[in-house]
Amino acid sequence: MKPFTQTADTLDQELADKIDGILAAHGEDPTQLVGILLDVEAAVERHYIPEAAAYYVAERLGVKPTQVYDVISFYTALHDKPRAKFTLEVCSSAPCRVKDSDTLLERLKRLLNLEVGQVTYDGRFSIEQVPCFGACDVSPAVRVNGVVYGHLDSEERILDMLQQLN
Repeated sequence: MKPFTQTADTLDQELADKIDGILAAHGEDPTQLVGILLDVEAAVERHYIPEAAAYYVAERLGVKPTQVYDVISFYTALHDKPRAKFTLEVCSSAPCRVKDSDTLLERLKRLLNLEVGQVTYDGRFSIEQVPCFGACDVSPAVRVNGVVYGHLDSEERILDMLQQLN
């Protein structure tokens, strides 16, 4: 990640309004920076924090942009680069692997013609392996933008899930 170089005035008004709402919901409390940034990331279609948005948050909270940058670079749940519209998170924990999450991962890679960490040409899908997200009871499962899709034990079910995302 590189240090911030843009100013808040490069932020489009629609995103600025969303951020203002997020800041208000958090009481404009700088001690809630992680939660604020998670909410900002969720408000951006490509699930990342644009540089101008990070600078705007810093300005509004009265903190240095480097403090915002430190939080973004420290937490793996936060991103400063555009991600896929639909990030398919596959659990890599032992219980899910026993329930065949490896086969689910291989099917997703084949169906989307992707490797883990890549994004489709149109920016719609990416695949990530993540630690447990608490869906062992419906494994093999994926989490997509916070929503869990379970019992993905056949190609038909995987294709149905992908269709729901279109």
